[in-house]
Amino acid sequence: MILFRIFSSLLVLLIFSVNPAYSARDTDSYDGNIFPIYAGNGSLVPPPSTLSESLKNERTSVLVFYLDDSATSKEFAPVVSGIKLLWSSSVDLIPLSIDEIDNDKEKTFKEPGFYWHGKIPQVVIIDGKGEVLLDEEGQVPIDAINNAISKATGLDKPDFDVTIKSFNEYNSEPSKDGYNRPRGT
Repeated sequence: MILFRIFSSLLVLLIFSVNPAYSARDTDSYDGNIFPIYAGNGSLVPPPSTLSESLKNERTSVLVFYLDDSATSKEFAPVVSGIKLLWSSSVDLIPLSIDEIDNDKEKTFKEPGFYWHGKIPQVVIIDGKGEVLLDEEGQVPIDAINNAISKATGLDKPDFDVTIKSFNEYNSEPSKDGYNRPRGT
């Protein structure tokens, strides 16, 4: 009986001493991976392809440099998810946390760190021949991204728009306006 009381007391003490978890899109706090939390798409990280593989296969690469504990990256996360939604298998979307970039000074054009300027978010679009068609920092408009991807791939821009549906102050998800097929089809 005494063991039960001690165990119960420790359990109650443990429950009341645990701090709740907070997350906020507009703070530079670490909340976990930003893509499942703020963009509704956890499949973006880790990227399925590397830059060197994409260049080797002569595919269009979309590099997105971000940081999980950056308010500006959190705000941009739904746009990255929208790129995936619009262009799916037509491009190699490569979101990269700057924490994982090699700081070696001798970088080649086949390494993502070669393209990073030191600010986040940053979007770099490289065509299949290795030519940089877009290199912008900050909240890059999705229209500018779509134009560069269209030029890089030779494909027409999608004839529908992406809007970001916010479910609450944390969660949002991109959706295609005028596009009626369910996901995965």
